[in-house]
Amino acid sequence: MAKVKCAIIGSGNIGTDLMIKIMRTSKNLEMGAMVGIDPASDGLARAARLKVPTTHEGIDGLRRMPEYEDIQVVFDATSAKAHLHNDALLRADGKKVIDLTPAAIGPFTIPAINGDANIDEPNVNMVTCGGQATIPMVYAVKRASKRVIWGEIVASISSKSAGPGTRANIDEFTETTSKAIEVLGGAEHGKAIIILNPAEPPLIMRDTVFTLSQGGDPAAIEASVLEMVATVQKYVPGYRLKQKVQFEVIGDNAPVRIPGVGLCSGLKTTIMLEVEGAAHYLPAYAGNLDIMTSAALVTADHWAAKVSSKEAA
Repeated sequence: MAKVKCAIIGSGNIGTDLMIKIMRTSKNLEMGAMVGIDPASDGLARAARLKVPTTHEGIDGLRRMPEYEDIQVVFDATSAKAHLHNDALLRADGKKVIDLTPAAIGPFTIPAINGDANIDEPNVNMVTCGGQATIPMVYAVKRASKRVIWGEIVASISSKSAGPGTRANIDEFTETTSKAIEVLGGAEHGKAIIILNPAEPPLIMRDTVFTLSQGGDPAAIEASVLEMVATVQKYVPGYRLKQKVQFEVIGDNAPVRIPGVGLCSGLKTTIMLEVEGAAHYLPAYAGNLDIMTSAALVTADHWAAKVSSKEAA
């Protein structure tokens, strides 16, 4: 079957890593264009060396390219604000949109949780890098419990792996990830924190997940967490637990105060993760890039397989 042509808007860290992934590993996608706004960007230069058509004139330049007509799916790796503009134009032109910004126009999608449930939507949102890494763990606790009152995540990434787009999206990151902790993770209340660590040498992506649940057994929760880790590893091999899952019983005699909820008791679960990248573009410490682009690629690849099958029929 013929591959489906795609374009990437955003020639920074995320967009460049995604381009290399598509060219090296995708079964159903073919690069049709790389789009940026800085003619001197490394991403555009790499694309040109790889014989990928490029433009430094943003989405307007993409829409003027002769290759645009054959492009069926567009990945947006810019910023939440820019995506609002880009999405309107792309969907008006009948293009499938995979959103790697925290704009959250389309439905939240994390392959390990809701798989292909949203792939036929015109716009699919990949939440955030921190969300892709941590929300599967909140969901793992939820499916082994009757209730998750609180889900909180702390994502720590190397400053070197955070480009201008990521830095411009900090507020949107916390808002979108917090919402997705509730919508996809199943927590009644969610909170997200991101830390850009300037340490040298750069530190690998680390994530900590805290939940307060009720009606769950520690052994069952741990088994659910381990099963979810294995599921994520199918598309992000460098995803792993940093140490054994930790539990603490919060009794009625010493409840904790949950913001916006009040005094609560239950089972506190602490999950510590490490995400090592595949080093397709930035070194292996940039697991935040790898999990985001891997999730987007899996989602788009499955959609492209459906499109190719229909066209072949």
